[in-house]
Amino acid sequence: MAKEELKIGEISKPRFEFRTFGRDFDEAAYLMSRLSVPVPEKVWERTSEEFYIVSKTNDINNTKIRDGKMDIKTFVQEIDGLEQWNPLMKAEFPISAEVLKNEVYPAFMVDVPDFDKETYTYDEFMDMIKSNPDLQAVKVEKQRFGYMVNDTICEVANVWINGAAVVTVNSESTEIDDIKKTISDLKLNDVENINYLQAIKRVIGWSDKPLAN
Repeated sequence: MAKEELKIGEISKPRFEFRTFGRDFDEAAYLMSRLSVPVPEKVWERTSEEFYIVSKTNDINNTKIRDGKMDIKTFVQEIDGLEQWNPLMKAEFPISAEVLKNEVYPAFMVDVPDFDKETYTYDEFMDMIKSNPDLQAVKVEKQRFGYMVNDTICEVANVWINGAAVVTVNSESTEIDDIKKTISDLKLNDVENINYLQAIKRVIGWSDKPLAN
């Protein structure tokens, strides 16, 4: 069966991903820029401001809010150290109490609060997050530079997690072997795969593990 042709900036079937976080990935960034095929101008540089909702009791559901929309992805499997994540749900604010009760809070893996309204605005939802000691809304600002190496979608990004500056590099594809080749070409073979949930928890002190460098 022919492998799927990935197009950067477009949706494909669920991909596997290698990602890592640290202070310095200048060599990998340089190699990525030199090895990349030309990519659409729309992904040369992208910026965003998001809030990730992290939970002390959950490491398998990744929740973020951007432009008034909530997106939750769930961990599916790990193969050869690469992680696969699938969409779990998408919702917009105002959001119904039913969705919060049946989908959002179960994804956080915390006790479901009592709801006294049928719908909740973004601000009301964030107030609920602040009132739960097991949850935290973490501001994540991103400056992302897109590339395409070995038919894998790659990026180098400057990321600010509650104002703390880190750098992330990644490679993702539906084809595991293509990611492995890219990791090798970028000289990242011995670098830990760290996803956004893990990185955020390490930066805010919810995990005592360090970043990759």
